[in-house]
This record gives sequence, structure tokens and C-alpha cells, in this order.
Amino acid sequence: MTITKNLENDKLTVAIEGRLDTTTAPQLEAEIKESIDGVKELVFDVKDLDYISSAGLRVLLSAQKVMNKQGKMVVTGANEAVMEIFEVTGFVDILNLE
Repeated sequence: MTITKNLENDKLTVAIEGRLDTTTAPQLEAEIKESIDGVKELVFDVKDLDYISSAGLRVLLSAQKVMNKQGKMVVTGANEAVMEIFEVTGFVDILNLE
């Protein structure tokens, strides 16, 4: 998995490429925790994400909880396979998907 972060003022964009699973989720979680202070808008760009497991969903959910208190979070670019996982798990109702 490759993570690319871009901070502009109080907007953080996190692009995720590859697989977000049990092995890679702790890496993303650490990157988010280190970067989220003072962020008002968090954007996850998942257009190059091949797969997301329950561990990856948990990271997105915990980021959503933090952002509910300090701003907003958006997930963009989900492909068909990732969108299907969001739908089956009910995350389409939890996350702001674009």
C-alpha cells in the first residue's frame, strides 16, 4: 500500500493505493493520527485502492468519528469493488462518498 498525503491550509487529502487490509491498516492509522490535528476537511482519495478489509473500514470509521468533531470527511473515487464493500457493510450510510 502507498499513502500520499497533501495538506493545504486546513484540508488534508490522503490518497491510498493498493490494498488496505489487516497488514496495512495500522500504517494508515498512524499516518492519520500524526496528521489530523487542526484539519477541518479530510479527503480520502481511494481511486487506486484495490481492496479494503474490515481493518481498513475500522480506520476510516475512527477517522470519521474524529472529523465529526472538528470538520468533515469525504471519501472520493471508490471503484466498483470498493463501493460494493461499502454497500455490503452499510458504510454507504456512514461515510460521505463522492
